[in-house]
Amino acid sequence: MAVRSKEENKRLVAALKKILLPKQKTKNIEQKKTPSLILLGTGSDVGKSVLAAGICRILLQDSVRVAPFKAQNMSLNSYVTRDGGEMGRAQVVQAQACRLDPDVRMNPVLLKPSSDVGSQIIVHGKPVGNMRVKDYVRYKKQAWQEVCRSYDELAADYDCIILEGAGSPGEVNLKSHDIVNMRMARYSKSPALLVGDIDRGGVYASFIGHLEVMAPWERKLLAGFLVNRFRGDASLLADAHDFVQQRTGKPVLGVVPWLNDLGLPKEDSVSFKAGLYDSAEPSGEYIEIALIDLPHISNFTDLEPLLEEEDVWLRTVRRVDELGEPDAVILPGSKNVVGDLAWLSQTGLDKAIIQRAEQGCLITGICGGFQILGKTVADPHGIEGESGTLLHGLGLLDVVTELVADKTLTRREGVHILSDQPIHGYEIHHGQSKSRTSAEALLRFTDGASCGLADRSGRIWGSYLHGIFDSDPFRRWFINDLRARKGLSPLNGQGAQYDLEPALDRLAAVLRQELDMDALYRLLGI
Repeated sequence: MAVRSKEENKRLVAALKKILLPKQKTKNIEQKKTPSLILLGTGSDVGKSVLAAGICRILLQDSVRVAPFKAQNMSLNSYVTRDGGEMGRAQVVQAQACRLDPDVRMNPVLLKPSSDVGSQIIVHGKPVGNMRVKDYVRYKKQAWQEVCRSYDELAADYDCIILEGAGSPGEVNLKSHDIVNMRMARYSKSPALLVGDIDRGGVYASFIGHLEVMAPWERKLLAGFLVNRFRGDASLLADAHDFVQQRTGKPVLGVVPWLNDLGLPKEDSVSFKAGLYDSAEPSGEYIEIALIDLPHISNFTDLEPLLEEEDVWLRTVRRVDELGEPDAVILPGSKNVVGDLAWLSQTGLDKAIIQRAEQGCLITGICGGFQILGKTVADPHGIEGESGTLLHGLGLLDVVTELVADKTLTRREGVHILSDQPIHGYEIHHGQSKSRTSAEALLRFTDGASCGLADRSGRIWGSYLHGIFDSDPFRRWFINDLRARKGLSPLNGQGAQYDLEPALDRLAAVLRQELDMDALYRLLGI
């Protein structure tokens, strides 16, 4: 018994009690868990989130009441639920794949990096504080209890759970305090599939290497591998798959092709920083939008709907010499406005943006970008830097901002006052911004609240509303307004429709064809 696993010993004790004490009521030691499957990765940005969403959609199509779960997510792309909780955007997309309203139990711990060594910690949708890495490692014991509680509650409500890991289960420096990969697989009794990105190279060596650093109990949970982002004829990989199975005893259960322009939000900042938001220059008439790639950029998915428009050229800018003469400049959200203001000054982009504004370019700021457009940003409580910090913004809007301890988390619906077009989205911010004039707000919400500000020309404006471009009518008005300023005629019709449903169905169709679905259902036991 000493060399057996804890789970096997429990089963043996339960069996002996049943035989030796048949009349004695004994506690059910091993409770049956909800059917589940966890997708792990050979690293970050290998496609786990998208594959999990696709599998969720397949199960939904097959009449399974399924929900997604990721114990801990590190992302600056977040979302606000109906009850005012904050969670990772990837689990929101997975919830939509299940046709469920997003629920913070699907992502009980969210880490929002604010520097290279620290993050804001969100638990059950609410911030519990900023922590450096060592502090968070100590806090993980408490976080684990919250993770288990969330999973148990969620699993009790659904027939099946599709879990997602984070990073790689082979990161030996993180194993001792893991709460999202193999430890979560063991707790939920989930068979695990290891996903690898073949486009990066070395995927099969990575599969084998991961098993080499796994403990026996971890290897037992690993059921097989998935090869992702393959370009070419998958039959050419048969020899490699045979080799992996002979070496590890684990099969490759599918090869997913490279899915270009899938139309789903990119969860990982790795994708954004790799330039995936730099769309190709369109042919014919178009307007050009420069997105400033702030070092602490957050919620960059706000701009994804613009990528769907055929008359928009969206490109990211990191240096002054890349700015050029766009028709519009967008300052996106930021997790550290204080740090990003300093970066704009160091790079000279602050002066370049002001110069473009003076030349008639439209300048827009969202959330942190809105704060940057203002006069000052004060941080009296040390939310993003040292206590008492006061920095000057670009001064393009007559707005002053103070970062306060309480975080605003709310969903919004309303209208853009100037265009009278419907808008919807959510607010996530510590900043409280006030206009020093009596200027009318930019957005008016259904609950009577308002937000944002524009200058007298209407060329410079900002608001706290994430997801403002998700509204098809407003987005088309915004683009046609830029076209008019450029001397182009408006594009008739609605333009692109930003709808994830067709993309999720396309993804599910591909996965049905490329994955061994019979094997996946056997692993789930349903």
